[in-house]
Amino acid sequence: MILKRDFSITWYGHSTFKIVSPKGVHILIDPWVMGNPACPDHLKAVDKIDLMLITHGHFDHMADAVALAKRHNPKVVAIFEIAGFLGSRGVGSTLPMNMGGTQRVDGIAVTMVQAFHSSGIQDEEGRLLYGGDPAGYVITLENGFTLYHAGDTQVFGDMRLIAQLYEPQLCFLPIGDLFTMSPKEAAYACRLLKPKWVIPMHFGTFPPLTGTPAKLRQLTKTIRGLKVIDMKPGDTIK
Repeated sequence: MILKRDFSITWYGHSTFKIVSPKGVHILIDPWVMGNPACPDHLKAVDKIDLMLITHGHFDHMADAVALAKRHNPKVVAIFEIAGFLGSRGVGSTLPMNMGGTQRVDGIAVTMVQAFHSSGIQDEEGRLLYGGDPAGYVITLENGFTLYHAGDTQVFGDMRLIAQLYEPQLCFLPIGDLFTMSPKEAAYACRLLKPKWVIPMHFGTFPPLTGTPAKLRQLTKTIRGLKVIDMKPGDTIK
């Protein structure tokens, strides 16, 4: 494969993103597509997945994990308990890991970091199963560019350690409020993480998720060098 300078990011809505790496690896984060009301119809038929990352067990982050994994046979990175659940549903290529660990998959370095949330997996009968701890991921692409997908989380002081250890250049941060941090906490997270770019997520999908990118931009306007990228579901950026 030829290493290109650029890569692309497509937002499927909510917390679901497709990243196509400089070497053409298709990475899907938090596979919630078919039932995702924010996902445009033309993206619901996912064309290709080489690597799937799951931050935690809630339906709005992994409802389509089994179906998509069986269809595309990607390598699936998740915490040990979620990987075990997927394996019991016939998903074969799971790569379980836990907090602080790093593994390389198809030239991509994936590091699991903490998140402050909960994680229950809803089974076919509607029961909530133990899903391990929620997580975020630091992803280093083949060209050295580093991204941080925070998953569902509140701001926490050790985001400063994520900045010091991994120096993420681009951060995906939830801003919806109620189930995650709001723009107020996300703005503080930006001060801890010190990225060049931030993409807000997990807002507007349902009426209670009231945070907005405009509010985050207002609260971070004094942070020099930071750009808030206001994507719309279906947008692709390079």
